[in-house]
Amino acid sequence: MISLKQINYALAVGKTLHFKKAAEMCNVSQSALSSAINEMETQLGLKVFERNNKHVFITDIGQQVLAKAQQVKLELEELMQLSQMDKSPLSTPMTLGIIPTIGPYLLPKVLPEVRKNYPDFRLKIVEAQSHELVDRVRTGDLDAAILALPYAIDGLMSFEFWQEDFYMVCHHEECPANTKEISTQEMAMDKLMLLKEGHCLKDHALAACQHKSVEKDSTFDATSLHTIVQMVAGKLGTTLVPEMALQQLLHNESELRALHLNEPGPHRSIAFIIRPNYVKTNDIEVLMKLFRQQLKLLCTKPK
Repeated sequence: MISLKQINYALAVGKTLHFKKAAEMCNVSQSALSSAINEMETQLGLKVFERNNKHVFITDIGQQVLAKAQQVKLELEELMQLSQMDKSPLSTPMTLGIIPTIGPYLLPKVLPEVRKNYPDFRLKIVEAQSHELVDRVRTGDLDAAILALPYAIDGLMSFEFWQEDFYMVCHHEECPANTKEISTQEMAMDKLMLLKEGHCLKDHALAACQHKSVEKDSTFDATSLHTIVQMVAGKLGTTLVPEMALQQLLHNESELRALHLNEPGPHRSIAFIIRPNYVKTNDIEVLMKLFRQQLKLLCTKPK
């Protein structure tokens, strides 16, 4: 009979493609891990891994074995979590993923209220880009994640709790006078600075502008909104910022202005994503309600 221990060891090797790193991940000796996987392969009558002195490879049949093993692990974990469904809200630990263009602006607004109402709730935050978070939710490495939609989440479920528009941030000396809004046609698209490829915020901003790309000659390749806003303060161009981030990004930046992007919205939605069989949906509903209340209270539009 294949054991859960063997399944966990095999999945760790499949993730790291390295027996020593997998052993460290599982907090066991490399010899113990290797013996367990060899025994599993003997029981199955097939090779999951091929290895030499330098590399570990997953066999074709091994790919199928690991996919099944991941499914078994998830279903067993969900079975064990069923006992938690009748417990009070947010009484069990949660590991939550969040993308970098949401985390720094959402969490300061909502976590104090979470701590106030649920002081014993243990929440672990993992920050990563959308594609990594989606994969980790699928594999059960994360309980849930917070993403900006639209984004491809095939096989997962989404629960939207916030919608918002973008604002064009510009230096006051380079902004149109006497206006609080601006359309794409009025923007100088060649001066628009956005995050580097791989950040979904860039795709959402371009979609809001009804553009597929921005053609510009720039030596900058920013990975954070804070960096881009400082570039705007240096009169290097303009950028688009989601409403949620305005207060923090423009705090003490008196030389900057924010103009609402006057294009059909909402320009992006914020949502929890979970696996279809995730058993702690009540906890997600509690967090969604609390997050929505705090965002309505604390997200103030520029005057």
